[in-house]
Amino acid sequence: MLTGKQKRFLRSKAHHLDPIFQVGKGGVNENMIKQIANALEARELFKISVLQNCEEDRTEVADQLANGTGAEIVQIIGNTIVLYKESAENKTIILP
Repeated sequence: MLTGKQKRFLRSKAHHLDPIFQVGKGGVNENMIKQIANALEARELFKISVLQNCEEDRTEVADQLANGTGAEIVQIIGNTIVLYKESAENKTIILP
């Protein structure tokens, strides 16, 4: 689990990032979880946007993605989810 201080640090790092995944009408599926897990390994921290036509609630989407990938939810703001997972090989973010 991330501490409040770590979450604040990660939020500041994620602020300038653009969402690289979108969850739409189909919701979360196995293929999306695999792609996001691979992207987390490469980047550690990124944003996902939940589109207006997504039938699931954004918190449900965030929970499904976090559980499926083993990531931490840093923030849900508006329709944007920020996820973080420490990379096994490409560790670039040093948490406070």
